[in-house]
Amino acid sequence: MTTAFLDHPVFLRHDMGSHHPERPARLEAIHQLLRERGLLSRVQAHEAPRVERAALLRVHQAAYLDRLAALAPREGFAFIDPDTAMNPYTLEAAERAAGAAVRATDLVLRGESDNAFCCVRPPGHHAEAGAAMGFCFYNNIACAAAHALAAHGLRRVAILDFDVHHGNGTEDIFRDDPRVLFCSSFQYPFYPNTPIDHGHPRIVSVPLPAGTRGMDFREAVGSTWFPALERFAPEMLFVSAGFDAHQDDPMADLLLNERDYAWISEEIVRFARTHCAGRLVSSLEGGYHLTALARAVAVHLECLLAS
Repeated sequence: MTTAFLDHPVFLRHDMGSHHPERPARLEAIHQLLRERGLLSRVQAHEAPRVERAALLRVHQAAYLDRLAALAPREGFAFIDPDTAMNPYTLEAAERAAGAAVRATDLVLRGESDNAFCCVRPPGHHAEAGAAMGFCFYNNIACAAAHALAAHGLRRVAILDFDVHHGNGTEDIFRDDPRVLFCSSFQYPFYPNTPIDHGHPRIVSVPLPAGTRGMDFREAVGSTWFPALERFAPEMLFVSAGFDAHQDDPMADLLLNERDYAWISEEIVRFARTHCAGRLVSSLEGGYHLTALARAVAVHLECLLAS
């Protein structure tokens, strides 16, 4: 099986300050461990392209895109909110992070790769149609899902989000789109404190209290996501792969480990293989303990390679 791996050097140049948790060292730690384990020699490497404006406009407002471009600094930092800043390389990194997800979708749907992992930053799932927040500028996985629908003619897709923070941006973008099922697990109450809509037929939320361990996570996700996926019958899966629910991560209070990430990755791959002709695109979201992040990404990638 072939797994596309999308990356670009500019992802290491986006910087929001020396003490910011969403820092270049995240990708450096991932790259180092993947090399040590021989995983980079097994993937199909691709350089992430810049996203086309048309792909962004499927999920973001034109005025928002223009405002973000106008804010991009030539030097120093421009703060969007107290946690989200741009440096001179941010806009290109964001464009290539979204471009990676779109390109990965093309590779999978054209049969050039079986699945794909986008090793990108900045992350994207907090970016709403008209707002940047939570370290996110463009909603990478939303761009990919919308591209599959618009450019490839798919009728139904599902987005699975296991970041420790709720993917409010993805939910905002696709709430009223009957072609998209959004399944998410996240610590609650916690940032961004999105109200939970348990009555929406295409939003499957799994809020988890602080201190939740792996077996409880598996039971909650297994009993909700996969029955909903079978009913919805998506033609392709998109994954917002956040690894900040790891027990070692300093940003949150869930207690998952690599075995739990292997489990959810295996279950997603199994569903894609059985119901979606294996079609799956995964994109990196959170994860801020460097060694825990690298280990979790490695097991996730191993599952994609073994699909």
